Amino acid sequence: MEYGIVQGALHLLVGLLLYPVIFALIISLIVTLWELGKAIAEPTFALTKFNIASLQAEQLFKHYATKRLERVDLLARSGPILGLMGTLIPLGPGLTALGSGNIELLATALTVAFDTTVIGLLVGLVAFIIGRVRRRWYENTWQNMQLVQQQETAVIDITQHQKPSKVASH
Repeated sequence: MEYGIVQGALHLLVGLLLYPVIFALIISLIVTLWELGKAIAEPTFALTKFNIASLQAEQLFKHYATKRLERVDLLARSGPILGLMGTLIPLGPGLTALGSGNIELLATALTVAFDTTVIGLLVGLVAFIIGRVRRRWYENTWQNMQLVQQQETAVIDITQHQKPSKVASH
């Protein structure tokens, strides 16, 4: 009897998770599409602001890049996890429906299972690609910032080491 109570409570708890998982998947898809839009505009608008060399610009760039990469990394990892949860949760009732001969409920459960899998994988794939492309852009931007800083340092060194020329007065 105790096993039945625990199993029933566990089944109830897992059943309550389906709608929050679907909601989280929808939010993840929206945020991923938002990040895709930002990524499309990023090389033209956002990254051009960092083509200067200063300690403040480097710190701002590090913060900017870290924030953007953490967000897409989280989406790349959580999307497939949410998709898997959305797959497994309806399979329990679907298998129960199969056992009782309710094919309509089984079809609904399988549809939800497959749909959440596809959405979760889509979120993960798009976020992963955005993350890889951004890493390349950010590395190039960082290298350009370092190059500008080296050039400015070289110009300062040259101007400081030049001796003032003596003008011959006749």
